[in-house]
Amino acid sequence: MDLGVLRKLGHNEQVEVTTLVIITWHNGKSRMVGDFRALNTYTIPEGYPQLGIHGTLTQLFQAKFITAMDSLKGFHQNVLTDNAKELLRIIVHCGIFEFLRIPFGLKNAPSHYQRMMNTIFPEELSEGWLIIYIDDNIVSSETWDNHLSILERVLQKNSPSKHENLSKKVPFCIQ
Repeated sequence: MDLGVLRKLGHNEQVEVTTLVIITWHNGKSRMVGDFRALNTYTIPEGYPQLGIHGTLTQLFQAKFITAMDSLKGFHQNVLTDNAKELLRIIVHCGIFEFLRIPFGLKNAPSHYQRMMNTIFPEELSEGWLIIYIDDNIVSSETWDNHLSILERVLQKNSPSKHENLSKKVPFCIQ
């Protein structure tokens, strides 16, 4: 709630809700995901283009320097419309909440995120030095000076809150 992702609803509101699922990763960290399977069956998939892993690896083939940055809670950067908030309510032991930002578990969340990132980084993406793969930003280059220049551009355009644990998660500038 402190991050502006959820809002608690009053006790007397009659609303449709779904449950919350906690996904635990291999490293022991957890991520909360709404069980939106029913909603996803009625969701029309967006055809927004996303680079697959094969395209990502092909684009990185000639790089001498690569830095991968995981966008911290990347999907939560997109604010929901009021209509969408009504469909994205969850119930947990301490009450009923609605999402204010795109949660994990929605069919079109990756497409929305990709669209946002393409809007933020049009030059870097078209130049081929930046790859957005789901919620990872991958900077690649052939020279060290160019790599530092691109990293500076990418980090300046990103919100600092997305990189609060950068030093712990990023294998920085591996050659």
